[in-house]
Amino acid sequence: MDRIDLFRIFSRVVECSSFTRAADTLGVPRSSVSAAIAELEGRVGARLLHRTTRKVSPTQDGTVFYDRCQSLISDVEDAENLFKQTAAQPSGKLRIDVPGRIGRLIIAPALPDFLDRYPQIHIDLGVTDRAVNLVEDNIDCVLRVGPLSDSSLIGRTIGALPLINVATPEYLKRFGIPDSPAELHSHWAVNYASPSSGRTTEWEWTENGEQFALQMPSRVTVNSAEAYIACCLASLGLIQIPAYDVRAHINAGDLVEVLPEYRAAPMPMTLLYPHRQHLSRRLKVFADWLEELLKQDCLRPS
Repeated sequence: MDRIDLFRIFSRVVECSSFTRAADTLGVPRSSVSAAIAELEGRVGARLLHRTTRKVSPTQDGTVFYDRCQSLISDVEDAENLFKQTAAQPSGKLRIDVPGRIGRLIIAPALPDFLDRYPQIHIDLGVTDRAVNLVEDNIDCVLRVGPLSDSSLIGRTIGALPLINVATPEYLKRFGIPDSPAELHSHWAVNYASPSSGRTTEWEWTENGEQFALQMPSRVTVNSAEAYIACCLASLGLIQIPAYDVRAHINAGDLVEVLPEYRAAPMPMTLLYPHRQHLSRRLKVFADWLEELLKQDCLRPS
């Protein structure tokens, strides 16, 4: 087997922590993956992987070798594509995963523009709020909002997503309009619980450059953005929400911004790629297009 193919197989096993999952994502038999790793360890003269019945992980030598593999694979692919960059339109399939409402409200309506520009690219668009594993799910890139916890991925910072505080006119007529965070104790909020951790988010605001948080009283807790907005529209309480998410409701008069001087800090928005991934030309043009789109529709101040 060619050496660079051995490097690719070894890298995929490390990223999947499994011979079987690596074989599935590569579309080859598990026996071929096992044979490739055995051949590679024989060539380098070192044990590269710890093998147990539950998990495969790199040895100390394997970790060092994995990092070198990433550089070598990238160099080889750069050389292979050296004369292809301007020879033809980018083509092939892209598997993308994005948050639900951004996918439905922003990306999907704009996709005809991208596909008109690049007719040989096909998009497999995952629209979900659940966490995904880019390597195991064979996804090219994922858009994430909020702080990042996975350091094994390569991130491209898109910008900061503005958050605003809103309520219905009916709610404000009944409970009054708060003028400062000190008045929030006499108000209700719709609480949002993380679908993955179940943790309820606090009400946050920035004042004089300092960040504050408060656990608001609430009569209803939800775990999806759709339900969060729906409960607010039902006058069940205040919510903190990305500005783009409720722009149409504000323009229609269904929602009103409150405490505009006490907004939560903007949330970072990042496009992530697997560490193993050398960015294809189709992924580069999509990432550039997506960044431009989000800056126009999501990241502009409300």
